[in-house]
Amino acid sequence: MKQISILWTDDEIDLLKPHIMFLEAKGYAVVTANNGDDAIEQVKKHTFDIIFLDENMPGLSGLQTLAKIKAITPEVPVIMITKSEEEDIMEEAIGSKIADYLIKPVNPNQILLSIKKNIDVRQLISKKVTSEYQTEFTKLSIQINDARTHDDWIDIYRKLVFWELEFEGSDDNAMDEVLKMQKNEANSAFAKFVKKNYLSWFETKNESRPLLSPSLIKSKVFPHIDKNEKVCLLLIDNLRYDQWKVIQPVISEFFTVEDDTIYFSILPTATQYSRNAIFSGLMPSEIGKLHPDFWIDENDEEGKNIHEEDLLRKQLSRSGKNIKLFFTKIFENKDAEKLIENIDNILSNQLLAIVFNFVDMLSHARTESKMIKELTNDEPAYRSFALSWFKHSPILGLFKELSQHNVKIILTTDHGAIRVSNPIKVIGDKNISSNLRYKQGKSLNYNPKEVFEITQPQKAFLPSQNVSSSYIFATNDDFFAYPNNYNHYVKYYKDTFQHGGISLEEMLIPIITLNPR
Repeated sequence: MKQISILWTDDEIDLLKPHIMFLEAKGYAVVTANNGDDAIEQVKKHTFDIIFLDENMPGLSGLQTLAKIKAITPEVPVIMITKSEEEDIMEEAIGSKIADYLIKPVNPNQILLSIKKNIDVRQLISKKVTSEYQTEFTKLSIQINDARTHDDWIDIYRKLVFWELEFEGSDDNAMDEVLKMQKNEANSAFAKFVKKNYLSWFETKNESRPLLSPSLIKSKVFPHIDKNEKVCLLLIDNLRYDQWKVIQPVISEFFTVEDDTIYFSILPTATQYSRNAIFSGLMPSEIGKLHPDFWIDENDEEGKNIHEEDLLRKQLSRSGKNIKLFFTKIFENKDAEKLIENIDNILSNQLLAIVFNFVDMLSHARTESKMIKELTNDEPAYRSFALSWFKHSPILGLFKELSQHNVKIILTTDHGAIRVSNPIKVIGDKNISSNLRYKQGKSLNYNPKEVFEITQPQKAFLPSQNVSSSYIFATNDDFFAYPNNYNHYVKYYKDTFQHGGISLEEMLIPIITLNPR
């Protein structure tokens, strides 16, 4: 383990010799300076993990020295030590981004605690997280093996996401790998659960099915409409549950969480199917029958989600909701900025329905752009990219604006995405659908053991282009590849984020009810 290097600057440094010996006995390397100029020179020459800085020194003051040190190494934590308790000095030091503030006289244990808080904390977190996960590992494995209901799987997925986020603050790569293996095990078992139960969810008298895409607005939006509340349905497409959890702390400054629910996306977990089902309140084949002008077949060049507002208005009318609706899609920052500028006029409507397309565009751009793929090379980076977008996007401005009004936000998505790595060969005619996680068409040739097949689409309320059409879905981290130009195809799509198939990440997705603070 790397030895921690400390710079301690104090004009009475000789009197602190016992403290320094104490730290050296604990295994720390301590370099000393007795004035600000010497401290700055040391920082220029050497790399330190933490700096202790006396505020009251002749020559450069502690605050002046702090400013120069931060200009050289802004990331190094600086602990200010002073005899003064004057509030303005404390505020100035804190405003200069010190890591801690100690009042003289200090004892060795105070110094040690400050080091642990600022340097050893990552190692301490790592040990604590590892220990707790080791305790939880067996319980979670048993829970995965015993899972029988959709609620069981929701609970399992919540726990897996919790541990994923916990390990992001840990240096224990070995346990992180164990968690990945356990999540793969969970996805394999989840796929078996879906294969066994999915079609039964659409049987007439099945009351035990989970909350599915077509029931989302009826279950989560209409009850608030019926109470005459103003509601904003905010759909960020392709937003996974783990991504929601990392943006939640940002939102919590403006909104409190009334309800944190995970629902099941229908299959295919793709925008054309799942999002149209949300806005229409219908399954895809029902849309085709009731509103044939609003359903676009996969082989048609026309956009597949151009009738969402029409479908939502039909659902409102069908449900007897005679309310004013505002609907829009946000593709660029300028769209969101214009929305915020007109918010007073927009709020004259009882229901606002707003679709943000960024996360799905990120997923596709990651496939097509080498740079973005490198920036989001693993799951934590993929989450971080979404968080960074959220913090700097006008969507945060929209949240801030809506928090100033008595508007309830229903935040949700249409499907998630999974990082794929294992290619599976499939053969079909030229009309086969292009999605990597599901295929629709006739004369499909595949290994039935490797997929979830629906040979009678009507049972899953899926449209059929002809009598012999069927659907197959990839599970786990698989993706479909054609035999021709196979190696190039596999290399291009491996380790990209895809959706349309069966996985915890794609099917178990958030719908969150938020109240302004």
